[in-house]
Parts: sequence; structure tokens; C-alpha cells
Amino acid sequence: MITPRCILYTKWLLHNLLLMSSGPMRISVSDLKKIREEISVVEGSGALIRRMFGEYNDDDYDIGWEVDAAVDAFSIFSSKWAIEILATLYIAGDRRFNEMRKLLRGISSRTLSDKLTTCVENGLVDRVVEDGPPIRVVYRLTEHGREAGRLLSPLVAYMKLHQGRVVGPK
Repeated sequence: MITPRCILYTKWLLHNLLLMSSGPMRISVSDLKKIREEISVVEGSGALIRRMFGEYNDDDYDIGWEVDAAVDAFSIFSSKWAIEILATLYIAGDRRFNEMRKLLRGISSRTLSDKLTTCVENGLVDRVVEDGPPIRVVYRLTEHGREAGRLLSPLVAYMKLHQGRVVGPK
């Protein structure tokens, strides 16, 4: 099993350690079926969107262009620590800098600052300064960031099922 860097995958470190030793999350048969049905709906939508884009492939927009555009679109998510930061904000909600640093095991303050700046520049995260005293800075997902999280949730669910992290009852 892959050990996640971010304790928010299970909320607390102790719970994370217990979960790793206790095996996969078990859910009801009806919930498992519903999750698989929802993933199937997303797969159908993805196939339809893929076909629609494919209709525009010509000399200017060929398959190479599409691949490059897809890689560019996902580049922020493939950057080390970006997905952990975005998942933290998506799962746990708005957080202050030091709260984020404590939740993300192993990240330095400098790296967190740099990655948050990148997420802000990409329109996924807002840096909100709240009046004080004391003045507080809170990081929150933008609407674009929340929508990306909602769109990625079915993929995350699929991977949890595929990796055996979520299974039906015994």
C-alpha cells in the first residue's frame, strides 16, 4: 500500500497509522454500487467530450496538440505538493498557513509558501487577508479550485476502488 504524505487522507496521524494496519475501508454494498454507477456516468461524459474534441482534429489541432493541451492542463496537479495542498483545502476547508504546514507532513515553510503562490497564480486558491488584530491570512479554494476538486473526486474514487483501498463488506 502507498503511504500518503498528507495526514488529511485520514484526518489525524494516529488514525492514519491505524488505518494502514487495519486494511481497506469497508462500505455497504449499496454505497459501493452507487459509487460505481456514478463513476460510470462520468466515464460516459468523458467519452462524449473526447469524441467532441476529436471532431475538431485537423492540421491546426491534431492529436499532438490535444496531448500537449492535456499535459498543460494537468501540470499544476503533477507538481510536487500541489495536489496535497489542493486536497487539504478541498477536504478540510479554509486553512491558515501554519495549519496547512502541520497537516502536510514533511513540507518546509518555504516550499509551502512557493506552492501556495503557484496555486494562487493558477487561479485555484485565494489568499485572503482578514482584518485583525491580529491580521490573519487564510487560504481557500477559488470556485475554479472547488470545481476541479469536484471533477477529480470521481477519479479519486475510482483509484481507491482499483487499488483496493475501498471495498464492500466482508
